[in-house]
Amino acid sequence: MASSGDTSKGGGPSEFLKGVIGRPVVVKLNSGVDYRGILACLDGYMNIAMEQTEEYVNGQLKAKYGDAFIRGNNVLYISTQKKKPT
Repeated sequence: MASSGDTSKGGGPSEFLKGVIGRPVVVKLNSGVDYRGILACLDGYMNIAMEQTEEYVNGQLKAKYGDAFIRGNNVLYISTQKKKPT
């Protein structure tokens, strides 16, 4: 199992997604809304469960949720969340 989440090493999207479970991610929806939080799990249809979720509209924080469930057909992409410099 790939732990780095780097698909350039030949793992592909499936390995990337397995490697980011439990890590901070950004989920971009087709509507342009971003959800940022911890990826709890996902299935083959890209249905997503997240924890510590924040909703961003036009880059502005709009809401905070404990847990969030996102239907896969609304998902444009999932990316790892960059760590903020300290």
